[in-house]
Amino acid sequence: MELARLTWPDARDAFDRAGVGLLPVGSTEQHGPHLPLGTDYLTAEWIAREAARRGGFLLLPTVPVGVSVHHRQFWGTLWVEPEVLASYVTGIARSLAYHGLKKLVFVNGHGGNTAALTEAAHELRREGIPTYVFVWWRAVADEVRALLEDGGGHAGEMEASVVWHIDPELVRPDRFTAAAAEAAPAWGKAIHGVEVGYDTIDFAPAGCVGSPERASPEKGEKILEAAVGKLIAFCRWLAETPLEELLPRPHKP
Repeated sequence: MELARLTWPDARDAFDRAGVGLLPVGSTEQHGPHLPLGTDYLTAEWIAREAARRGGFLLLPTVPVGVSVHHRQFWGTLWVEPEVLASYVTGIARSLAYHGLKKLVFVNGHGGNTAALTEAAHELRREGIPTYVFVWWRAVADEVRALLEDGGGHAGEMEASVVWHIDPELVRPDRFTAAAAEAAPAWGKAIHGVEVGYDTIDFAPAGCVGSPERASPEKGEKILEAAVGKLIAFCRWLAETPLEELLPRPHKP
């Protein structure tokens, strides 16, 4: 069920049936010369949509801009401050609770969002709205290690593979070699144990961490299917767990 496609009478029925709401949250930021700016939100949206469709949960409209200021030197990157993102998703959750849906999952597609979303989730739980952050690549870490040669990274083998499966027209395989030539082997840059790579451009001239050269749509399909399966399993647990068991415990006597 996609909330944005429903009329308000149909939405009323959907709130009664859904049990759990899924809010995809991503970013619009550079992903090297070979992947689209919308990589993070497109991936989060795909996973959330499939989980909602297969599990009968409520899919909410995607939040497409996140905490991406560290990519700002690359053209097209958009960003908001962490407190803005946290406040925005908190407002969405409160409006859902007003309509009676008090169990929510933030389906996160961007690492820079994680701290802000986690802070928002903690605040919402204290308000009686149990909310959780599903960081999809962490949920399938074992599958990624078993499947990929180059692991995760930013715009590397993992992200190139999943976008290639989602929409092949958005991927530029002809630029994989150029991206790999200027890719960083790992995230960040340290000198004498001190992190000095505040911005992506400080250590990754092409905006990539890890090489996309071994990516394939078949790998992307396996990773995405694993993520959808994990999300459905979590949402079923969440839907079946009584609300009072998900809320903060009372003051210790």
